[in-house]
Amino acid sequence: MIVSPKIRGFICTTAHPEGCAKHVAEQIAVVKERGPIEGGPKKVLVIGSSTGYGLSSRIAAAFGSDAATVGVFFERPGDEKKTATAGWYNTVGFEREAKAAGLYARSFNGDAFSDEVKHEVIQAIHEDLGQVDLVVYSLASPRRTNPKTGEVHKSVLKPIGEVYTNKTLNTNTGSVEEVTIQPAEGNDIEETVAVMGGEDWELWMDALQKAGVLADGVQTVAYSYIGPEVTWPIYKNGTIGKAKEDLEKTQRSLDAKLSAVSGKAWVSVNKALVTQASSAIPVVPLYISLLYKAMKDAGSHEDTIEQMDRLLRERIYNNQPLPDDAGRIRIDDWEMSPEIQNIVGKRWAEVNTENLNTLADYEGYQNGFLKLFGFGLDGVDYEADVDTSVGVPSLS
Repeated sequence: MIVSPKIRGFICTTAHPEGCAKHVAEQIAVVKERGPIEGGPKKVLVIGSSTGYGLSSRIAAAFGSDAATVGVFFERPGDEKKTATAGWYNTVGFEREAKAAGLYARSFNGDAFSDEVKHEVIQAIHEDLGQVDLVVYSLASPRRTNPKTGEVHKSVLKPIGEVYTNKTLNTNTGSVEEVTIQPAEGNDIEETVAVMGGEDWELWMDALQKAGVLADGVQTVAYSYIGPEVTWPIYKNGTIGKAKEDLEKTQRSLDAKLSAVSGKAWVSVNKALVTQASSAIPVVPLYISLLYKAMKDAGSHEDTIEQMDRLLRERIYNNQPLPDDAGRIRIDDWEMSPEIQNIVGKRWAEVNTENLNTLADYEGYQNGFLKLFGFGLDGVDYEADVDTSVGVPSLS
Protein backbone atom coordinates (compact mmCIF):
# COMPACT_ATOMS: atom_id res chain seq x y z
CA MET A 1 0.00 0.00 0.00
CA ILE A 2 1.13 3.57 -0.68
CA VAL A 3 0.37 5.50 2.50
CA SER A 4 -0.31 9.23 2.75
CA PRO A 5 -1.58 11.29 5.67
CA LYS A 6 -5.34 11.57 6.10
CA ILE A 7 -6.18 14.15 8.74
CA ARG A 8 -9.54 14.34 10.46
CA GLY A 9 -9.89 17.03 13.11
CA PHE A 10 -6.93 16.75 15.48
CA ILE A 11 -5.93 13.19 14.53
CA CYS A 12 -4.34 11.53 11.55
CA THR A 13 -6.19 8.35 10.61
CA THR A 14 -3.22 6.79 8.80
CA ALA A 15 0.34 6.05 9.84
CA HIS A 16 3.43 5.18 7.82
CA PRO A 17 5.37 2.10 9.01
CA GLU A 18 8.72 3.12 7.58
CA GLY A 19 8.25 6.73 8.69
CA CYS A 20 7.45 5.68 12.25
CA ALA A 21 10.51 3.43 12.29
CA LYS A 22 12.64 6.35 11.07
CA HIS A 23 11.20 8.60 13.79
CA VAL A 24 12.16 6.00 16.40
CA ALA A 25 15.65 5.68 14.90
CA GLU A 26 16.12 9.46 15.06
CA GLN A 27 15.24 9.43 18.76
CA ILE A 28 17.65 6.58 19.40
CA ALA A 29 20.41 8.55 17.67
CA VAL A 30 19.82 11.51 20.02
CA VAL A 31 20.28 9.30 23.08
CA LYS A 32 23.33 7.47 21.72
CA GLU A 33 25.04 10.73 20.85
CA ARG A 34 24.77 11.80 24.50
CA GLY A 35 26.49 8.66 25.74
CA PRO A 36 25.58 6.28 28.58
CA ILE A 37 23.33 7.36 31.45
CA GLU A 38 25.54 6.77 34.47
CA GLY A 39 23.81 4.62 37.07
CA GLY A 40 20.68 4.41 34.93
CA PRO A 41 17.89 1.82 35.18
CA LYS A 42 18.40 -1.72 33.94
CA LYS A 43 14.93 -3.29 34.03
CA VAL A 44 12.12 -0.94 33.08
CA LEU A 45 8.35 -1.14 32.77
CA VAL A 46 6.70 1.59 30.68
CA ILE A 47 2.91 1.75 30.94
CA GLY A 48 1.80 3.68 27.88
CA SER A 49 4.94 3.02 25.84
CA SER A 50 3.95 3.46 22.20
CA THR A 51 3.81 7.22 21.57
CA GLY A 52 4.89 10.58 22.96
CA TYR A 53 6.61 10.77 26.31
CA GLY A 54 6.08 7.07 27.04
CA LEU A 55 7.82 5.96 23.85
CA SER A 56 10.68 8.38 24.44
CA SER A 57 11.02 7.12 28.02
CA ARG A 58 11.42 3.58 26.72
CA ILE A 59 13.96 4.67 24.13
CA ALA A 60 15.98 6.73 26.62
CA ALA A 61 16.13 3.86 29.12
CA ALA A 62 16.99 1.21 26.54
CA PHE A 63 19.57 3.06 24.50
CA GLY A 64 20.91 5.31 27.23
CA SER A 65 21.21 2.68 29.92
CA ASP A 66 21.12 -0.66 28.06
CA ALA A 67 17.90 -1.41 29.93
CA ALA A 68 15.63 -4.35 29.33
CA THR A 69 12.19 -2.87 28.73
CA VAL A 70 8.61 -4.07 29.00
CA GLY A 71 6.07 -1.87 27.22
CA VAL A 72 2.30 -1.77 27.62
CA PHE A 73 -0.06 -0.04 25.19
CA PHE A 74 -3.40 -0.29 23.40
CA GLU A 75 -2.92 0.00 19.65
CA ARG A 76 -4.54 -1.32 16.49
CA PRO A 77 -2.55 -3.52 14.09
CA GLY A 78 -2.83 -2.96 10.37
CA ASP A 79 -3.77 -5.21 7.50
CA GLU A 80 -3.59 -5.14 3.71
CA LYS A 81 -6.39 -2.55 3.49
CA LYS A 82 -5.67 -0.17 6.34
CA THR A 83 -2.71 1.03 8.33
CA ALA A 84 -2.04 0.29 11.94
CA THR A 85 -1.98 3.10 14.47
CA ALA A 86 1.26 5.02 14.79
CA GLY A 87 1.95 3.49 18.20
CA TRP A 88 1.89 0.02 16.68
CA TYR A 89 4.48 0.94 14.05
CA ASN A 90 6.56 2.82 16.63
CA THR A 91 6.76 -0.35 18.68
CA VAL A 92 7.71 -2.43 15.65
CA GLY A 93 10.54 -0.01 14.96
CA PHE A 94 11.63 0.07 18.59
CA GLU A 95 11.70 -3.70 19.00
CA ARG A 96 13.68 -4.18 15.80
CA GLU A 97 16.26 -1.62 16.94
CA ALA A 98 16.40 -3.17 20.41
CA LYS A 99 16.98 -6.64 18.99
CA ALA A 100 19.75 -5.35 16.73
CA ALA A 101 21.39 -3.81 19.81
CA GLY A 102 21.04 -7.03 21.82
CA LEU A 103 18.49 -5.53 24.20
CA TYR A 104 15.54 -7.35 25.75
CA ALA A 105 12.21 -5.84 24.69
CA ARG A 106 8.76 -7.33 25.26
CA SER A 107 5.46 -5.62 24.60
CA PHE A 108 1.84 -6.11 25.61
CA ASN A 109 -1.10 -4.80 23.61
CA GLY A 110 -4.29 -4.50 25.63
CA ASP A 111 -6.28 -2.48 28.12
CA ALA A 112 -3.65 -1.32 30.62
CA PHE A 113 -6.44 -0.39 33.04
CA SER A 114 -7.55 -4.03 33.30
CA ASP A 115 -6.54 -6.57 35.92
CA GLU A 116 -5.89 -9.11 33.15
CA VAL A 117 -3.15 -7.04 31.51
CA LYS A 118 -1.58 -6.25 34.88
CA HIS A 119 -1.46 -9.99 35.62
CA GLU A 120 0.08 -10.83 32.23
CA VAL A 121 2.76 -8.18 32.61
CA ILE A 122 3.62 -9.24 36.15
CA GLN A 123 3.96 -12.85 35.02
CA ALA A 124 6.33 -11.80 32.24
CA ILE A 125 8.46 -9.78 34.66
CA HIS A 126 8.58 -12.78 37.01
CA GLU A 127 9.65 -15.12 34.23
CA ASP A 128 12.03 -12.91 32.25
CA LEU A 129 13.43 -10.20 34.51
CA GLY A 130 12.65 -11.10 38.09
CA GLN A 131 12.11 -7.48 39.10
CA VAL A 132 12.03 -3.98 37.63
CA ASP A 133 13.89 -0.95 38.97
CA LEU A 134 11.94 1.77 37.11
CA VAL A 135 8.22 2.04 36.38
CA VAL A 136 7.10 4.82 34.01
CA TYR A 137 3.40 5.62 33.98
CA SER A 138 2.48 7.51 30.80
CA LEU A 139 -1.07 6.55 29.86
CA ALA A 140 -3.23 9.00 27.92
CA SER A 141 -6.75 7.81 27.25
CA PRO A 142 -10.16 9.48 26.91
CA ARG A 143 -11.88 6.70 28.82
CA ARG A 144 -11.22 4.02 31.41
CA THR A 145 -13.10 0.96 32.57
CA ASN A 146 -12.68 0.55 36.32
CA PRO A 147 -11.45 -3.03 36.83
CA LYS A 148 -13.13 -3.29 40.23
CA THR A 149 -16.59 -1.94 39.37
CA GLY A 150 -16.79 -2.35 35.59
CA GLU A 151 -17.93 1.28 35.30
CA VAL A 152 -16.77 3.14 32.19
CA HIS A 153 -15.45 6.64 32.95
CA LYS A 154 -15.07 9.32 30.26
CA SER A 155 -12.84 12.36 30.65
CA VAL A 156 -13.60 15.87 29.41
CA LEU A 157 -11.44 18.94 28.80
CA LYS A 158 -13.44 21.75 30.33
CA PRO A 159 -12.94 24.81 32.53
CA ILE A 160 -14.49 24.85 35.99
CA GLY A 161 -17.01 27.41 37.21
CA GLU A 162 -17.39 29.65 34.20
CA VAL A 163 -17.38 29.81 30.43
CA TYR A 164 -13.88 30.22 28.98
CA THR A 165 -13.20 32.20 25.81
CA ASN A 166 -9.77 32.75 24.27
CA LYS A 167 -7.71 32.42 21.13
CA THR A 168 -7.00 29.08 19.56
CA LEU A 169 -5.33 27.77 16.44
CA ASN A 170 -7.43 25.97 13.86
CA THR A 171 -4.81 23.47 12.76
CA ASN A 172 -6.83 22.49 9.70
CA THR A 173 -6.95 26.00 8.23
CA GLY A 174 -4.00 27.71 9.90
CA SER A 175 -6.21 30.49 11.22
CA VAL A 176 -6.29 32.06 14.66
CA GLU A 177 -9.84 31.92 15.93
CA GLU A 178 -11.81 32.46 19.10
CA VAL A 179 -12.97 29.42 21.00
CA THR A 180 -15.58 29.28 23.74
CA ILE A 181 -15.72 26.28 26.05
CA GLN A 182 -18.61 25.59 28.37
CA PRO A 183 -17.76 24.78 32.00
CA ALA A 184 -17.82 21.36 33.59
CA GLU A 185 -21.16 20.14 34.79
CA GLY A 186 -22.59 17.18 36.65
CA ASN A 187 -19.89 14.64 37.44
CA ASP A 188 -17.44 15.84 34.74
CA ILE A 189 -14.69 16.47 37.29
CA GLU A 190 -15.06 13.09 38.99
CA GLU A 191 -15.14 11.32 35.64
CA THR A 192 -11.98 13.06 34.43
CA VAL A 193 -10.15 12.30 37.68
CA ALA A 194 -11.18 8.65 37.37
CA VAL A 195 -9.59 8.45 33.92
CA MET A 196 -6.59 10.75 34.18
CA GLY A 197 -5.86 10.86 37.89
CA GLY A 198 -3.61 8.59 39.91
CA GLU A 199 -5.87 5.66 40.75
CA ASP A 200 -4.63 3.35 38.01
CA TRP A 201 -0.98 4.28 38.63
CA GLU A 202 -1.47 3.24 42.25
CA LEU A 203 -3.26 0.02 41.24
CA TRP A 204 -0.29 -0.88 39.05
CA MET A 205 2.25 -0.14 41.75
CA ASP A 206 0.24 -2.00 44.39
CA ALA A 207 -0.01 -5.05 42.14
CA LEU A 208 3.69 -4.95 41.29
CA GLN A 209 4.68 -4.54 44.93
CA LYS A 210 2.36 -7.32 46.11
CA ALA A 211 3.82 -9.64 43.49
CA GLY A 212 7.36 -8.89 44.65
CA VAL A 213 8.58 -7.65 41.28
CA LEU A 214 9.76 -4.22 42.44
CA ALA A 215 13.50 -4.12 43.01
CA ASP A 216 14.99 -2.54 46.11
CA GLY A 217 15.40 1.15 45.41
CA VAL A 218 12.79 1.13 42.63
CA GLN A 219 11.72 4.47 41.23
CA THR A 220 8.46 5.32 39.51
CA VAL A 221 7.45 8.44 37.62
CA ALA A 222 4.22 9.77 36.14
CA TYR A 223 3.92 12.81 33.90
CA SER A 224 2.09 16.10 34.30
CA TYR A 225 1.91 19.61 32.89
CA ILE A 226 1.31 23.05 34.42
CA GLY A 227 2.03 25.65 31.76
CA PRO A 228 1.49 29.43 31.76
CA GLU A 229 -1.55 31.29 33.06
CA VAL A 230 -3.06 31.66 29.59
CA THR A 231 -3.70 27.90 29.52
CA TRP A 232 -4.75 27.51 33.15
CA PRO A 233 -8.54 27.81 32.70
CA ILE A 234 -8.56 24.84 30.32
CA TYR A 235 -5.64 22.96 31.91
CA LYS A 236 -4.27 23.63 35.39
CA ASN A 237 -7.55 25.02 36.78
CA GLY A 238 -9.80 22.87 34.59
CA THR A 239 -10.99 19.29 34.81
CA ILE A 240 -7.64 17.91 33.67
CA GLY A 241 -5.93 19.99 36.34
CA LYS A 242 -8.05 18.27 38.99
CA ALA A 243 -6.86 14.94 37.61
CA LYS A 244 -3.25 16.09 37.85
CA GLU A 245 -3.83 17.16 41.46
CA ASP A 246 -5.01 13.62 42.13
CA LEU A 247 -1.86 12.33 40.44
CA GLU A 248 0.26 14.35 42.85
CA LYS A 249 -1.75 13.04 45.79
CA THR A 250 -1.06 9.51 44.52
CA GLN A 251 2.65 10.28 44.31
CA ARG A 252 2.71 11.05 48.00
CA SER A 253 0.80 7.86 48.79
CA LEU A 254 3.17 5.77 46.70
CA ASP A 255 6.17 7.40 48.36
CA ALA A 256 4.97 6.07 51.70
CA LYS A 257 4.28 2.59 50.33
CA LEU A 258 7.57 2.31 48.46
CA SER A 259 9.57 3.15 51.56
CA ALA A 260 9.30 -0.57 52.31
CA VAL A 261 11.66 -1.23 49.39
CA SER A 262 13.62 2.02 49.69
CA GLY A 263 11.80 3.26 46.61
CA LYS A 264 10.67 6.68 45.40
CA ALA A 265 7.76 8.03 43.39
CA TRP A 266 7.95 11.15 41.28
CA VAL A 267 5.68 13.39 39.26
CA SER A 268 7.61 15.02 36.44
CA VAL A 269 6.19 18.24 34.99
CA ASN A 270 7.15 18.17 31.33
CA LYS A 271 7.31 20.74 28.55
CA ALA A 272 4.39 21.51 26.23
CA LEU A 273 4.96 19.56 23.02
CA VAL A 274 3.03 18.35 20.01
CA THR A 275 1.63 14.96 21.02
CA GLN A 276 -1.53 13.10 20.11
CA ALA A 277 -2.94 14.15 23.48
CA SER A 278 -1.96 17.84 23.43
CA SER A 279 -3.30 18.40 19.92
CA ALA A 280 -6.81 17.73 21.22
CA ILE A 281 -6.76 20.51 23.83
CA PRO A 282 -8.17 23.89 22.70
CA VAL A 283 -5.82 26.90 23.06
CA VAL A 284 -2.77 24.65 23.53
CA PRO A 285 -1.78 24.29 19.82
CA LEU A 286 -1.53 28.07 19.47
CA TYR A 287 0.52 28.32 22.65
CA ILE A 288 2.81 25.50 21.47
CA SER A 289 3.35 27.22 18.11
CA LEU A 290 4.37 30.45 19.87
CA LEU A 291 6.52 28.52 22.33
CA TYR A 292 8.35 26.62 19.59
CA LYS A 293 9.27 29.86 17.86
CA ALA A 294 10.59 31.46 21.04
CA MET A 295 12.54 28.40 22.22
CA LYS A 296 14.02 27.60 18.82
CA ASP A 297 15.20 31.19 18.48
CA ALA A 298 16.76 30.91 21.95
CA GLY A 299 18.36 27.54 21.18
CA SER A 300 16.53 25.83 24.06
CA HIS A 301 13.89 23.81 22.21
CA GLU A 302 13.53 20.15 23.17
CA ASP A 303 11.30 17.38 21.85
CA THR A 304 10.05 14.40 23.85
CA ILE A 305 13.29 12.45 23.52
CA GLU A 306 15.49 15.30 24.76
CA GLN A 307 13.09 15.81 27.67
CA MET A 308 13.05 12.16 28.71
CA ASP A 309 16.79 11.76 28.29
CA ARG A 310 17.34 14.83 30.47
CA LEU A 311 14.86 13.53 33.06
CA LEU A 312 16.72 10.25 33.45
CA ARG A 313 20.27 11.46 32.83
CA GLU A 314 20.33 14.74 34.77
CA ARG A 315 17.58 14.39 37.36
CA ILE A 316 16.44 10.95 38.50
CA TYR A 317 19.75 9.11 37.99
CA ASN A 318 22.10 11.96 38.71
CA ASN A 319 20.81 12.35 42.29
CA GLN A 320 19.77 15.91 41.41
CA PRO A 321 15.99 15.77 40.96
CA LEU A 322 15.74 19.43 42.08
CA PRO A 323 12.09 19.12 43.16
CA ASP A 324 9.93 22.22 43.51
CA ASP A 325 8.04 23.15 46.67
CA ALA A 326 5.38 20.56 45.85
CA GLY A 327 7.97 17.81 45.36
CA ARG A 328 7.66 17.70 41.56
CA ILE A 329 10.55 17.40 39.14
CA ARG A 330 10.40 20.35 36.75
CA ILE A 331 11.81 19.62 33.31
CA ASP A 332 9.52 22.33 32.01
CA ASP A 333 12.08 24.71 33.50
CA TRP A 334 13.37 26.00 30.15
CA GLU A 335 9.83 26.53 28.89
CA MET A 336 8.80 28.41 32.02
CA SER A 337 11.86 30.66 32.19
CA PRO A 338 10.87 34.34 32.51
CA GLU A 339 12.66 35.19 29.27
CA ILE A 340 10.69 32.67 27.20
CA GLN A 341 7.37 33.36 28.88
CA ASN A 342 7.74 37.11 28.43
CA ILE A 343 8.20 36.61 24.69
CA VAL A 344 5.31 34.16 24.40
CA GLY A 345 3.00 36.33 26.51
CA LYS A 346 3.69 39.42 24.42
CA ARG A 347 3.15 37.54 21.16
CA TRP A 348 -0.03 35.90 22.47
CA ALA A 349 -1.60 39.34 22.79
CA GLU A 350 -0.52 40.24 19.25
CA VAL A 351 -0.98 37.02 17.27
CA ASN A 352 -3.64 36.75 14.58
CA THR A 353 -4.09 34.84 11.35
CA GLU A 354 -2.13 37.37 9.33
CA ASN A 355 1.00 37.41 11.51
CA LEU A 356 0.86 33.78 12.69
CA ASN A 357 3.80 32.63 10.58
CA THR A 358 5.90 35.57 11.76
CA LEU A 359 5.23 35.32 15.50
CA ALA A 360 4.76 31.56 15.78
CA ASP A 361 6.27 28.37 14.40
CA TYR A 362 3.10 27.02 12.82
CA GLU A 363 5.13 25.09 10.27
CA GLY A 364 7.08 23.46 13.10
CA TYR A 365 3.83 22.53 14.81
CA GLN A 366 2.47 20.96 11.63
CA ASN A 367 5.71 19.10 10.95
CA GLY A 368 5.80 17.83 14.52
CA PHE A 369 2.23 16.62 14.27
CA LEU A 370 2.85 14.74 11.01
CA LYS A 371 6.01 13.12 12.40
CA LEU A 372 3.89 11.56 15.15
CA PHE A 373 2.35 9.44 12.41
CA GLY A 374 5.52 8.79 10.45
CA PHE A 375 5.16 11.48 7.79
CA GLY A 376 7.58 14.17 6.65
CA LEU A 377 10.78 12.41 7.67
CA ASP A 378 13.90 12.69 5.54
CA GLY A 379 15.05 9.53 3.84
CA VAL A 380 11.63 7.88 3.61
CA ASP A 381 10.19 7.15 0.16
CA TYR A 382 6.54 8.04 0.60
CA GLU A 383 5.75 6.98 -2.97
CA ALA A 384 6.90 3.43 -2.33
CA ASP A 385 4.62 0.49 -1.62
CA VAL A 386 4.92 -0.56 2.06
CA ASP A 387 3.75 -3.50 4.14
CA THR A 388 1.06 -2.12 6.42
CA SER A 389 0.40 -5.47 8.13
CA VAL A 390 3.82 -5.69 9.78
CA GLY A 391 3.69 -7.23 13.26
CA VAL A 392 5.30 -6.35 16.58
CA PRO A 393 8.01 -9.04 16.98
CA SER A 394 7.31 -9.92 20.64
CA LEU A 395 3.58 -10.20 19.91
CA SER A 396 4.01 -12.54 16.95
